[in-house]
Amino acid sequence: MRAIADALYEHLDSPEATALIRAANQPGRSSADVQNVFLEEARQLGFVDESKGLFSDYLSALRPDYFISLGDTGIILEVERGKTTINNMDLLDFWKCHICDHAHYLILLVPTELRQNPTMSPRNEFATVRKRLATFFEERNYTNVRGLFLFGD
Repeated sequence: MRAIADALYEHLDSPEATALIRAANQPGRSSADVQNVFLEEARQLGFVDESKGLFSDYLSALRPDYFISLGDTGIILEVERGKTTINNMDLLDFWKCHICDHAHYLILLVPTELRQNPTMSPRNEFATVRKRLATFFEERNYTNVRGLFLFGD
């Protein structure tokens, strides 16, 4: 898991990818614009997009952005942009990993700062998500998620 997360992080941390992600994280853009920055790298690492059937015991329409199988476990890769904390998408992504029988690890890419429109003051999304999701790694709140890799732009 760590090697895959590190490889993806290394790609995302390149000056070119960082500039493209920052441009994609502007008001009016979608998470698909962010995904396009690293989609080829994710596929080379073995991720497949929107894997169907991972949640067949729950909701058939529920699926991750990307998934990689690693034997008896796997990694869900989710990308958020405009609705990260406003619509609790970070918590939904974590919940999806928690109920998934095929993955126990989550890579979550969120904006460092988020503006819904050009005149809005930026919200510190990365810090908010880090604080919210850290509570699930306290002993009294443990879930089926064994590891979280949180990336910001």
